[in-house]
Amino acid sequence: MSRRSPYSRRAFIKSVMGAMVVGPTVLVSGCQDSDAVDRKLRFGSLRAAMDEAERLAQVAGAETNSVWSLAQTFVHCAQSIEYSMSGFPQMKSELFQHTVGAAAFNVFAWRGRMSHDLAEPIPGAPSLVDETDLHASLTRLRRSVDDFESAGGPLQPHFAYGALSQPDYALAHAMHLANHFSVIDA
Repeated sequence: MSRRSPYSRRAFIKSVMGAMVVGPTVLVSGCQDSDAVDRKLRFGSLRAAMDEAERLAQVAGAETNSVWSLAQTFVHCAQSIEYSMSGFPQMKSELFQHTVGAAAFNVFAWRGRMSHDLAEPIPGAPSLVDETDLHASLTRLRRSVDDFESAGGPLQPHFAYGALSQPDYALAHAMHLANHFSVIDA
């Protein structure tokens, strides 16, 4: 029997049970209209995600079904990666991180795909309103991935998922980029 992910059946069941106790919104967050573009991307690594970012930046007229432009999406994704190293500006409660957050991450990891509100900024992060330069945004995203991959020290807890190992954070970031890039029609 082949396994879809390194996460055990026990961890998955525990996550689903936790999600059922806390509420069904964990499993349906980020639902979008049936007419919306969803390419259902999955990346095996941050490098694969960056290959897609580079490709998207080259596509003339790439349109996103998000409230953010492609440049703003790149900055939002870069912020998340940067905050995993420097610390997030605002955190959910430890109770949230150990219940809803942990359950959500485990379900996403088991599925190999994240779904979240693609219009929701990172709590406490600077506004994306002024981020319009595509080249600068792509450069920032590329730098954040490079810095993350070469980071030698401990990582900061995720604002919702709590403490994550480097491989789990890499997975979370790759799924995050895949979720955002999936709604870009290119």
